[in-house]
Amino acid sequence: MDAQEGTQQSQQLILAHKVFLLKHRDVPDIEKVRLKDEVLNTVKSNYMTPYYENLVADKVLDLDHSVLDSMRAKNEEEIKKIDEKIADAEENLGESEVREAHLAKFLYFIQIGEKEKALEQLKVTENKTVAVGQKMDLVFYSLQIGFFYMDFDLISKSIDTAKNLFEKGGDWERKNRLKVYEGLYCMSTRNFKKAANLFLDSISTFTTYELFPYDTFIFYTVLTSIISLDRVSLKQKVVDAPEILTVIGKIPHLSEFLNSLYNCQYKSFFLAFAGLTEQIKMDRCLHLHFRFYMREIRTVVYSQFLESYKSVTIEAMAKAFGVTVEFIDQ
Repeated sequence: MDAQEGTQQSQQLILAHKVFLLKHRDVPDIEKVRLKDEVLNTVKSNYMTPYYENLVADKVLDLDHSVLDSMRAKNEEEIKKIDEKIADAEENLGESEVREAHLAKFLYFIQIGEKEKALEQLKVTENKTVAVGQKMDLVFYSLQIGFFYMDFDLISKSIDTAKNLFEKGGDWERKNRLKVYEGLYCMSTRNFKKAANLFLDSISTFTTYELFPYDTFIFYTVLTSIISLDRVSLKQKVVDAPEILTVIGKIPHLSEFLNSLYNCQYKSFFLAFAGLTEQIKMDRCLHLHFRFYMREIRTVVYSQFLESYKSVTIEAMAKAFGVTVEFIDQ
């Protein structure tokens, strides 16, 4: 994974999102033509033979035997070189160099999309790693593998491993990064309340650019907070949060979505929510929860509206929300 450090999203997670869009029925065919070219170019440039075979099996890409043979030959050549470095390190160098050689093999298996061999090599590398910080970095790589394949069992076990490591030490920067990983896991598994709390704890310390850009982080934070926080907490932690205010205007419809709810402008709220639905449906982590999220957000907004009345007609409610009586009744 090439974005463990720095401010760039992991190229493999970008690839995973493009593959998700290629499989999405609502993405226009002309857009899929562009995506298909980009996916194939990424796969070829990283010699991702195992991943290419999976995409061919899923009918995402077409089989090209010359491409497959070329990538396979490159993989064999690189693995042979790495194995020679491992043998040389074990025979002539110290423990640190041996670990680095095994780490290189682990990272190469990640690069080419060889999941099972990567996890096997991870165990070998872990056994040769002593420092807690280096062990934590291996866990973050493991978490990125989990999110690349949406393997929630691997993600959950990796989070537990990280928490156990932190009991032995670990710096605050890595602890704060773990909160974002765990928040993304919680959101992806429909635990929106815990996700919101973890995201909010990380707003001022966000450095996990390998997962997603800061704008996406704020998008997730607002969406999860709106259905999780009470009105007072929403005002303090989200509506007035300087970190959110600096970027929320860059995300289409999100500012209107948040502020119209807080200011009880229900017609504007539903218009903004309609604008956000496409972003939620096209999000790799949120799309499976779209209907659930719609029900939750309606519960929040209807409850807030009804708190102001002892009694109200469905007609008045429909008018306030800018929808039909039949919609409210249903």
